[in-house]
Amino acid sequence: MGGTVHTPEGPREVDVQIAGGVITAVGNDRAPEDARTVDARGMYVLPGAIDVHVHSRDPGFPQKEDFGTLTAAAAAGGVTTVVDMPNTVPAVDAAGVMESKAALARRQARVDVGLWALLRSGTTSEDLEGLAAAGAIGFKAYLGYAFSLTRKQVHYSPDLDDPDLEAPPDYGTLARLAPVIAELGLPLLIHAEDPGILAAFRRPLETYADLLAARPAEAEAVAVAAAAEIAGASGVRLHVAHLSSAAGLAAAQEAIRAGAPLTLETCPQYLWLCDDDFRRLGNAMKVYPPIRTASDRDALLEGLAKGVIGMVATDHAPHTDEEKAAPFGEAPSGSPGVQTLYVSCLELAKRQGDVWRAPRWVSEAPAALAGLQESKGTIAPGFDADIVIVDPNKATRVRADVMRSRQRHGALDGMEFGFSVRATYLRGSLVSGEGRRAERPSGRIVRPFRR
Repeated sequence: MGGTVHTPEGPREVDVQIAGGVITAVGNDRAPEDARTVDARGMYVLPGAIDVHVHSRDPGFPQKEDFGTLTAAAAAGGVTTVVDMPNTVPAVDAAGVMESKAALARRQARVDVGLWALLRSGTTSEDLEGLAAAGAIGFKAYLGYAFSLTRKQVHYSPDLDDPDLEAPPDYGTLARLAPVIAELGLPLLIHAEDPGILAAFRRPLETYADLLAARPAEAEAVAVAAAAEIAGASGVRLHVAHLSSAAGLAAAQEAIRAGAPLTLETCPQYLWLCDDDFRRLGNAMKVYPPIRTASDRDALLEGLAKGVIGMVATDHAPHTDEEKAAPFGEAPSGSPGVQTLYVSCLELAKRQGDVWRAPRWVSEAPAALAGLQESKGTIAPGFDADIVIVDPNKATRVRADVMRSRQRHGALDGMEFGFSVRATYLRGSLVSGEGRRAERPSGRIVRPFRR
């Protein structure tokens, strides 16, 4: 009670009533006499964030991250739902694999979990239907990434002469399967880097300039344009993950003007950083696609401000700190980020002149993408009581000693944001804050509302 609540009508100083894990009233109605109250005076009361782009690393690499550490970090940062990528081992390319991974997540998760499914070049219509029935949020195509038939693993490899490797999904794969995905009412998500361009510019990585040259912005722009053409022809809802460049944004804008059903996501690292930050951060900011120039960053900020980019997710992709300390060319790509999603976006929105944009970026738009708009992403009667209380007068400094992920050093190391998550509630139950950490699994597996 007493906080400023982000409602569908805008910020309001009202009370939120909860019963049975669901919001029952938003207003100034008198609460039952036996109701337990939470004093939120001076605080922001926000819908829990939905991070639609995280990597649990489990099954396969739990030493990097598992669902317990991932969702503990999420809860600490005000993220009440995560949607996990399918490139674990085994990769989520069949209904049985998805069901096994869901069972693993259910045993560990402190917040709710949804699962993306993998789109391979060998995927069939029957595979898609089985994955949809098993609860897939949608389908992810890693353009340019091959699939090991024995290890059941997605990985980047230019050596396609290896008989163990199934060729990466290409635009032909997308064109073949997009109509089926559209009929299922689920989104198609792409890692947008054109494999032909990546192959043409491949080189040893000794410096950050080598990385930018090896994965140029043109690769993103070409992939976005080609996939958008397929989306326009098939009607599938296309979602571009981790948009990183001005060129990619321009291609997306052109496709949207032409009527393509396209949504865009970028990440805090692309909105806060540029190549100059490598001198300070080193391997911690090595991610794919790479963090690019200041002009790319500024274009993405403008796209977010204008609503062309509709949401922000993290591409939370931890490794161990020891792995990230390897020489630059050998260090794996990826950074933790789920714990700092909300506070970093609140700071961005404040700088853009309207702090209340942040819940739209991290809650409302992601809920719509993931098919969860009937139950999550909004503070209104009938929705899950996934609520975050944020102190707008207390800053958060990103430090290794407060991170819950297994990788403690990330791309936003050392940054300070003028907001702090005080408490996170999942279906009305406190899962982090007020001196507590998320200690026991209380998350559920979520399934999309299919149009």
